[in-house]
Amino acid sequence: MSFTTQHAASYYAATARDAAPYPSLDGEQTADVCVVGGGLTGVNTALELAERGLSVVLLEARRIGWGASGRNGGQLIRGIGHDVNGFARHVGQDGVRYLKQAGIDSVALVASRIARYGIACDLRWGFCELANTPAQFAAFQDELDDLADLGYRPETRLVGADQLHEIVASDQYAGGLVDMGSGHLHPLDLVQGEARAAHGLGVRIFEHSPVLRIEHGHQVVLHTAHGKVRAANLVLGCNAHLDELEPRLSGKVLPAGSYVVATEPLPETLATRLIPQNMALCDQKVGLDYYRLTADRRLLFGGACHYSGRDPKDIAAYMRPKVLKVFPQLAEVRIDYQWGGMIGITANRFPQVGRLSQQRNVYYAQGYSGHGLNVTHWSARLLAESIALGHSRGLDVFSAVPHLTFPGGKALRSPLLALGMLWYRLREALG
Repeated sequence: MSFTTQHAASYYAATARDAAPYPSLDGEQTADVCVVGGGLTGVNTALELAERGLSVVLLEARRIGWGASGRNGGQLIRGIGHDVNGFARHVGQDGVRYLKQAGIDSVALVASRIARYGIACDLRWGFCELANTPAQFAAFQDELDDLADLGYRPETRLVGADQLHEIVASDQYAGGLVDMGSGHLHPLDLVQGEARAAHGLGVRIFEHSPVLRIEHGHQVVLHTAHGKVRAANLVLGCNAHLDELEPRLSGKVLPAGSYVVATEPLPETLATRLIPQNMALCDQKVGLDYYRLTADRRLLFGGACHYSGRDPKDIAAYMRPKVLKVFPQLAEVRIDYQWGGMIGITANRFPQVGRLSQQRNVYYAQGYSGHGLNVTHWSARLLAESIALGHSRGLDVFSAVPHLTFPGGKALRSPLLALGMLWYRLREALG
């Protein structure tokens, strides 16, 4: 067999259990809340609001889970996605502890949602952080100490390089940190299952209904091509696909391309040899690699974040050297799927969750910087708390972290960040 590609499409789209369509908006709707964006942020905000008894309309420009929510690596990993200690000057030590705990509780929230609504999404527990250098491996001890201080209950342990083949059949790493409280799943099945749950609670979902214009005021009015929605509150959950719908937010997030491939189904003996305990894995590089086995024993391998705005012409060819560097054993294995998608990157790699100061009935969550599977759920809960109850301590903590607007306008955002990332990669190579 040769290392060729069969499908330039998402493995998730090809294997989703139920992608039943929702209608497009035609006519006028009224609701307590209008949510824009049918990804994990929007769907879970709508679900949280419906659970609290509010009426909700959700507008999605394409299909539920079409963006990064249904295309990501499927790694359900604790944490907010950044070393939050650096934000102590903005949120205080109590706020830092809250953010660390939120990074843990958000994973539990996803698990409880899956259990409550019986969502079949191939959830599997087990994750290992992989150190590329001895210094990174040594730093894992601080992470373990931090988890112990927080009272983290799932099993965690360090695995040295001499024992790492019990976790992954690769010679690329200096060690690992196993966390049995994190894991992996089929993200498109997750978000579509959550959408079904929200719809069952009365959320009116409209696909293929991009918002063209927003009228702000005491009541928000959203216009689509064939209809409009009037609502007391608005939630923007568009992330990398916000474009210029709300310029005050779009300038704070840079859409960046990320790419994934999936092999043909592997023989059981080979799959077990590559990842003996079927964990999700992720290394520590600036341009990190992340990978896992799917339920049908394919190796799903992702990474290679691009800030140029231009996708590789052949994703599989671009990703092949990365796969083979980790697993040279796969030189003759076929790649069946290749795909990419846009994730929202913030300047400080911290998610943006809050409401617009000029329009207090407009809420938003975006910029998960590649760590959105769990944090979207937590953000959704905070937004729903604030709308339904009038306040949310968690929303106040997240909102206290300031966020830079990328300089130079839309045309210069990508080149400037690409230069910045090149510096980090050079520093990593020299270090």
